[in-house]
Amino acid sequence: MQDIEIARKATLQPITQIAQKLGVPEEELETYGKYKAKIPISYSSQIQQNKKGKLILVTAINPTPLGEGKTTIAIGLADGLQRIGKKAVLALREPSLGPVFGIKGGATGGGYAQIAPMEDINLHFTGDIHAITSANNLLSALIDNHIYFGNSLEIEKVTWKRCLDLNDRQLRRVNTGLSGEKNIVPREDGFDISVASEIMAIFCLATDLRDLKRRLGNIVIGYNKRGKCVTARDLKAEGSLTALLKDAFSPNLVQTLENTPAIVHGGPFANIAHGCNSIVATQMALKLGEYVVTEAGFGADLGAEKFLDIKCRKANIKPDAVVCVATIKALKYHGGADKEEIETENLEALQKGIKNLEKHIENLKEKFGLPVVVAINRYVQDTNREIELLRDTLTKQGVELSLVEAWGKGSSGSENLAKKVISLCEESSTLHYMYSLEESIEQKIEAVCKKIYGANEVIFTEKAQEEMQTIQKLGYGNLPICIAKTQYSLSDDPKKLEITEPFSITVRDLFLKAGAEFIVVITGKIMTMPGLPKVPAAEQIDVDDNGNIIGIF
Repeated sequence: MQDIEIARKATLQPITQIAQKLGVPEEELETYGKYKAKIPISYSSQIQQNKKGKLILVTAINPTPLGEGKTTIAIGLADGLQRIGKKAVLALREPSLGPVFGIKGGATGGGYAQIAPMEDINLHFTGDIHAITSANNLLSALIDNHIYFGNSLEIEKVTWKRCLDLNDRQLRRVNTGLSGEKNIVPREDGFDISVASEIMAIFCLATDLRDLKRRLGNIVIGYNKRGKCVTARDLKAEGSLTALLKDAFSPNLVQTLENTPAIVHGGPFANIAHGCNSIVATQMALKLGEYVVTEAGFGADLGAEKFLDIKCRKANIKPDAVVCVATIKALKYHGGADKEEIETENLEALQKGIKNLEKHIENLKEKFGLPVVVAINRYVQDTNREIELLRDTLTKQGVELSLVEAWGKGSSGSENLAKKVISLCEESSTLHYMYSLEESIEQKIEAVCKKIYGANEVIFTEKAQEEMQTIQKLGYGNLPICIAKTQYSLSDDPKKLEITEPFSITVRDLFLKAGAEFIVVITGKIMTMPGLPKVPAAEQIDVDDNGNIIGIF
């Protein structure tokens, strides 16, 4: 059966019953039908005295076209924890329409390890991302309206972009104001995908409504004739932006197919943004559950690094354990195996590909200082010799291996991982950041590129150097960095899978995100508005005569 068919056959519980598992009374919920609800942000104050649960971060090797099943493992792990009697809560990101209609076709797990209702979550859900898109574009409208009516702030350069929650490469660069109408100033503009919007980052990093409004006001929308920053607060925009986001800011409650509570909120990409769900959702989950399973986007070089260096630093949290997800097939792919022959036993390619996994383990365990277990999303084609080769390699690193079959077996296929994670959570650890905020912007970038990616050199273009100097002069040099990089490789080249020789990282631009309180660093050819693949998933999605959505996977 397809994922959507499995999801429809599952017996979901009313969302009020799911809330009861967490101790949230029905009267506190804002329900969206039978199976979705928001837990009001105001409820956070009522649970502050609750004991804080253990936090488990699920990350992965660099992704491949074969799919690693990171979200499936995270969901399966939460179900596995529930299966052995633990009060588990998922804290995940919301899917973006970009990958739903692009490559992924859905982002709610797979097989018998899914969150539901999957069609709703994958499409419009409770409207959070639409609210973020509207807030972003309201700010754009206010900027151009201010310029139209005299430009009293003397805005000379606009850096703020519009956004759309779809992959549309045609909108990366656009020219606006071409009507010739009086007082309309033509200029080059562009669109980001909504999940790369600074407002999405602010939404996910704000700790409460007051912090949300403060950060929205701090957004730098451009510069005046004297080179000074112009902010959203200067435009008196922060109040209306907050009003659009107020309801969305409350975390969403849904469930897995095995009725484990799942708090799903916020959805920045990890290759072009910071890749973590909202702080308010994670904090709420930690006060409601014994074990909280969360996920950071793409591989550990991106999502996990940003989770640890940006989110954990801001929220004053740290994972008690980290799960690094891989598949035998993906490791062979990283080792040079042909995609067409990936299911054939290939110990040589596997041995080479394991180096990608080893680098991520080294980063998580030795550099960040966190306890790690490797979860292999198992396929029937995986041979015993391949598994033993991997197990032997990991044993030498002092890391345990867990074979997970959550996709086909649900919680019974992840029970072993759940037990290993519980044991891991009892180990003491201290989180080490990759840089201090007092270091220069250049030093921070070099720290991540050299320590985490393994680069031997960082090359800064002339434009990047100028932007670094500008940001430093404006007084924002003490912010953390958020590197935008291809997800497919440790380098900035998506085709360089086997890193056997020294490589460099090219930094071509930087963008100040004063509201999000980080600096975006653009490397290689990464785009903040992705395009659709040659055969987009949208071609397979349809609605049957009974009104059922089909083709989402």
